[in-house]
Amino acid sequence: MDRTHAGGVREGSLVLARSAAAAEWGTLYATVRDAVVRKKFAAVPMATAATFLILLFSITQHLPGGEHFVNRIGVVKAALPLDVSLLRTPLSLYVPALDLPVWGALAQVFVVFGVAEIVLGRRMTLVVAYTCTLAGTLFARIGVALGPDHLFGFPKWVAYVRDTGPSAAVVALAICIAFRCRAWLTAGLVVVMMVGEAVVLPNLAGLEHVVAVITALLLAVAVEVFGDFWPRVLAGVGAATSVAATASREVAVEARRRPAGALVP
Repeated sequence: MDRTHAGGVREGSLVLARSAAAAEWGTLYATVRDAVVRKKFAAVPMATAATFLILLFSITQHLPGGEHFVNRIGVVKAALPLDVSLLRTPLSLYVPALDLPVWGALAQVFVVFGVAEIVLGRRMTLVVAYTCTLAGTLFARIGVALGPDHLFGFPKWVAYVRDTGPSAAVVALAICIAFRCRAWLTAGLVVVMMVGEAVVLPNLAGLEHVVAVITALLLAVAVEVFGDFWPRVLAGVGAATSVAATASREVAVEARRRPAGALVP
């Protein structure tokens, strides 16, 4: 009897766990599985290219003279002029940190960028990744300008810290994926983990991750609220233009058919 009771409890717990997992990740799993089954690697060309870029930069910066080359084209620091930082920011996303294992960045980018490419679409994936990376870059400059006496300020030496890598983009995309698939628990866990990281390890990277989370949430909410607005407007404009063009053609045809000198009724 005890064994039956214990076995029933365990089986009930498994069923409950499976139901919870299906409710949380069922939509995400089905969407990704269908795309991968149909297209294989062709479903994630952007994620594949991003992973290759990170590997390429990682190899290059460990070659003789390679670090100087990578620094000149893809490394961002708050001490740099703003225009230089803005020009380098797109490539800075693919420059991995020197003191962290590159395989971690490769795995994160391939998995998260790949899922985002399928769930959010390539355009939205790029918008989220670059917007949130740029938000972190600008936050670092603002923090240095505020100074160490401010809650969100940094000491001057932070201006010379290398500010690169895909982590902020990965965090932001994870938030937007969870938001799109209604995986609220996952989104909440990511937010809690990033805030906890910033509290336990109050450094530039941790605070930039929080900035990325906030920016991603704003983007996700904006897409939910306004995502269908402009497509409807453009569809309406297109329909009106089509009707006007059709009416113009009909008037032109009628004018050609009318005999010369005939009075218009």
